[in-house]
Amino acid sequence: MTCLANFGESGKNFIATDWKPKDTMLELALPLRQTEFRSEGETMQKRKLGKSNLEVSALGLGCMGMSFSYGPAKDKQEMTALLHAAVERGITFFDTAEVYGPFTNEELVGEALAPVRSKVAIATKFGFDLSGGDNRPGAAGVNSRPEHIKQAVEGSLKRLKVETIDLLYQHRVDPNVPIEDVAGAVKELIRAGKVKHFGLSEAGARTIRRAHAVQPVTAVQSEYSLWWRKPEQEVLPTLEELGIGFVPYSPLGKGFLTGAIKEDTTFASNDFRSTLPRFTPEALKANQALIDLLGTIAKRKRATPAQIALAWLLAQKPWIVPIPGTTKLNRLEENIGAVAVKLTPDDLHDINSAASKITVEGARYPERLEKMTGL
Repeated sequence: MTCLANFGESGKNFIATDWKPKDTMLELALPLRQTEFRSEGETMQKRKLGKSNLEVSALGLGCMGMSFSYGPAKDKQEMTALLHAAVERGITFFDTAEVYGPFTNEELVGEALAPVRSKVAIATKFGFDLSGGDNRPGAAGVNSRPEHIKQAVEGSLKRLKVETIDLLYQHRVDPNVPIEDVAGAVKELIRAGKVKHFGLSEAGARTIRRAHAVQPVTAVQSEYSLWWRKPEQEVLPTLEELGIGFVPYSPLGKGFLTGAIKEDTTFASNDFRSTLPRFTPEALKANQALIDLLGTIAKRKRATPAQIALAWLLAQKPWIVPIPGTTKLNRLEENIGAVAVKLTPDDLHDINSAASKITVEGARYPERLEKMTGL
């Protein structure tokens, strides 16, 4: 069990069942906050990731679920259209990784965004060993040897159809390779013009400091939301001190914080959530209290639970840029609407006070995968 006062969990906006208003907390939140998009980028705010000069839209788009982890890969033409729609609505920050697919998500993102390359920032990741036969979510081991990093980057450059990667993350810390060697390898890639910015994912505070001393870290990407708040303990204070941006993945609790996942929701065997303790029927039932809280605030703000969850993240620090993922246009527009939701100090106090009394049931990852984080 995880006490929400100290911890919590989070997610990408992927729903296993067909969405119907009666199945969600949206009836508490209507009328739905809508944002009109009259011209490209008109309504989207910008944020800088820490002290870097990397300025991106206040919300990014996590692209993993278009190709990987949440059931079968989605239709390429439909996902290309969705990526174009995101750009038209002001999204300039797109997140992928070589392990997503593997490789196919980078190819999708690279091809779709090629016509607007100068307007967007693409982040990708290295660090998994994809030489084995099992590349299912969570199956691959890690490999951050410098020679492997350079090899991975060459592949990513080709698949993304770019000459330089805007933001390159180490996907998971490799305990067998000193982080100084990893940072040094990326530093060489930056000098060679193949990478612009260096990032880490799910790294611990000490590792962040050590890496930053060799090559300034632009951003750290880790899970963070109202139901996974562990980064508040050490990581966020470290990032604030060092001037590093923070990119929360799974900001909607892998879909749970939208209110559309109920205790009887089932997940296919090729949906990663079927392996997660927090998505058992017992845990889903116990954790509905968090959805009730979001629904109450959403009704007050004339928004949706998902928008409140994202607005809460945006209100934490000006250098935080969440990257909710989706495969549906209506969800993309709903997420973008969160940028217009302004939570007052009283709203934030009410959310934090109520959340501190809720105990979240179930671990966010199986033990083996959790051991790969916080190193």
